[in-house]
This record gives sequence, structure tokens and C-alpha cells, in this order.
Amino acid sequence: MAQTPKSLVSKLSKRGPHRVLRGDLALAGQPGVVYTPAEGFNLPAVAFAHDWTAGAGNYAGTLEHLASWGIVAAAPGTERGPVPSHLGLAADLDTTLDICTGVRLGTGRISVHPERLAVAGHGMGGGVAVLAAAQQQRVRAVAALFPAPTAPSAVDAAARVNVPGLIVAGARDVDSLGSDAVALDEAWRAEHVLRVVDKASRAGLVEGRRVLAFLGAGGPERRTQHVTRALLTGFLLHHLTGDKTYAAFADADTRFPGTVVRAADDTDESGTPDAAEHAGLMAGRLLSR
Repeated sequence: MAQTPKSLVSKLSKRGPHRVLRGDLALAGQPGVVYTPAEGFNLPAVAFAHDWTAGAGNYAGTLEHLASWGIVAAAPGTERGPVPSHLGLAADLDTTLDICTGVRLGTGRISVHPERLAVAGHGMGGGVAVLAAAQQQRVRAVAALFPAPTAPSAVDAAARVNVPGLIVAGARDVDSLGSDAVALDEAWRAEHVLRVVDKASRAGLVEGRRVLAFLGAGGPERRTQHVTRALLTGFLLHHLTGDKTYAAFADADTRFPGTVVRAADDTDESGTPDAAEHAGLMAGRLLSR
């Protein structure tokens, strides 16, 4: 029996069935971390880019969550300064995928399939993931979570991305100058979907403390983390493994609880967004674990 959108989100917001290992990418010459299922061959993998002033450690729960569902999740720990190179971090995502596919992971009972790769990121890293996807052809999917502007522009790069995309934004800041979500949605060349999470903000996905906390930046939002992890996990499982159980996560016609889909044609005859969509979009304007 087919699972409902509500049951799918509930299922994927919880930890998956795999025991998880944690490793240090620095052993392969790249600062960062990698989380893997304890074993498995020809696994999918995602390279994850952090937000401005954050680091790989601020996404430990998200990376471990993905690994618990059978996805190797690795995050470079570079470009953490106040003036990071977005292209440099995009190049590090590529290097991270090289490590995942070319370096022996764990005790030798783990391998990554070279054609089951994706890039993803949060905030600044969301835009960086788009830059990385536009520069090389081996990834099969890209996820931009609460994407922020980058230089060069990820919006310009999105027109050159020819793989499926997931864009996630928070209802509190989707229309702010610090969000590229709507612009990416409008520029994306290939199949994609923009999902807006109710009552969520960009800062909510970050785990633990970060440098910007003393400036009044928002803190972690447990609900935002749970919903975003479910959306990301389902999207990657569908596109990287071909599992049709999770096809709904790539379908713009599917509405998940606590989210709305932003579409360019979500307008009524007067040319304005319908009431439900408008309300949703504008609300608030390798060690064993």
C-alpha cells in the first residue's frame, strides 16, 4: 500500500535502520568529516557544504541522519572565515566526492557507486552546491537548503544545472534579501521543486552554537531540522537509488504536512498568489556511533 505524504515525512524524520560510523576526511588530505553506514557496497553519497561562519560540525545530526538511511554523507571543513571563497568551497565538494568514491572507507566493507552522487548545502553552502553542480557533470541531484547569495551567482549557475534539484526555504525569510530560494526556483534549468517550511528560518537548520549567535542570529529549530532532513533524505533516496517509494519527494504536486510548494504559476486569475499559498509563503516574511 502506498504511503501518504504525512507518513513518509514521519518515517524519514526519524533515524534510519543503519548503524553509523564517523570518519575524518583529513586522513585523505581534505579537512572535514564523513558519516557512513556501518557497511554496504555501491552506496549513494552526498557532499554537503556549510553556511557562512558555520562548519561541518554544525550539521553532525543531519549528516548522521543521512548515513542512518544508507547515504554516505561527507562535509568539507574549509572556507570558514569571514570572507570565504565560494568557488573554493565548490571545488572542495568535488574533492570530497573524489574521496568518497576513491578512498577505502571504514573497514573495507563500504563503497560508493561513482554514478550515485549528489551535492547539497545550507545557506551559503546551498548556493555553493549549485555552483558545484554547474561545474561538473557527475552528480545526479543537488539540494539547496535555505540558499543564500554567492559570488559568482548561484542563480546564474542554476541555468546551467541539468540535474534534478530540491530547494528548501523557510517561511520566515523566503522573501528576504538574504535568500536566493525564489530566484533559484525561477532560474533552474532542470526538473526541480521549491518547498517552503512553515514557521522555519535559515538559522534553524544549524546545530549547536555558531559565531553569529552573539549578533542575535536565530538558534536551532528542532521542527525545521526534522522536516528538512526528511525532505532531503527522501529526495536523495529517490534520485540516487531509484527507489520509487520516495518519488513523492521529487514531485512538485505532492504537498507534505508543514510545507507548501512554491510554483511560478501559483496565481489566481488576477495574477496574485492564491490565498493558501500566499499565507504559507509570507508567514512572518570512522568511529561507531
